Amino acid sequence: MSVAIDEELVRRLLAEQFPDLAPLCVRQVVPGGWDNRTFRIGDDLLARLPSATRYAAQVERERRWLPVLGAAGLPAPISRPIHAGAPGCGYPRPWSIYGWLPGLPLAEANLGASEELAAQLAVFLRALHQVRPDEAAAAGPANFHRGGDLGVYDHQMRRAVAALPGSIRSRVARIWDAAMESRWTGSPVWVHGDFAPRNLIVDPAGALAGVIDFGQVAIGDPACDLVIAWTYLTGPARRRFRERLDLDDGTWARTKGWAAWKAAILASGVAQGPRADVTSAEAVLAELLNEDGAGSS
Repeated sequence: MSVAIDEELVRRLLAEQFPDLAPLCVRQVVPGGWDNRTFRIGDDLLARLPSATRYAAQVERERRWLPVLGAAGLPAPISRPIHAGAPGCGYPRPWSIYGWLPGLPLAEANLGASEELAAQLAVFLRALHQVRPDEAAAAGPANFHRGGDLGVYDHQMRRAVAALPGSIRSRVARIWDAAMESRWTGSPVWVHGDFAPRNLIVDPAGALAGVIDFGQVAIGDPACDLVIAWTYLTGPARRRFRERLDLDDGTWARTKGWAAWKAAILASGVAQGPRADVTSAEAVLAELLNEDGAGSS
């Protein structure tokens, strides 16, 4: 029988494994994420518990690589693991306690047109790419191929394209075909793996204040980390982001492929998600197609 991942479970885990933290207030973070459930512990800590066995490997990835990246002097704070939790109280998976990074998730801020924020995101990614890679962190099935070969999703994407409305089917297929024709030929670089608005923290002035949720961190092709250009940034901000990163056209074609894949599988029903995610996916496809129709690369 599965155990509910709720505040009471976290209180029991703290009492069993970290009794010094047990007196602190536990509050679930809403929304708390899909792969993990997140809970604040007092004012300065948070606990993250994988929601399913397939996400448990992310705990070890963060424990192993976040200290490496945290010591690299990145231009914004990142998640900092403090305590390693173990299965207990009926909960079957490892879990972790981290330092809390104050601020507002970018997903809740209307900053898609901010060229200054776009430049800050690009500066962070450039710094991440310059950290010395470690082959032990290569992309693969354990991190859902983030940083790896997008072609592993080709069959799924072809199914999704076939299920899209006929009015956009061929145009989405062209974006995907262009992505499939390109390969990363540079040295592998660090990728966050889910560089998305919900994992980016901004301060009250709208500046980048933190980057969280590195469960899919790896080394490989940076294209997967650039999809925020089409899932959040708009117009001049998107152009600023692209200019500051200065990557080749093939990388941007693969980036569009990553964005189109995630949007298409949700919009077509090949993958299931909340209605809000499906609506967002449809908007991403429209953004990609609008740019494609304008002749922009």
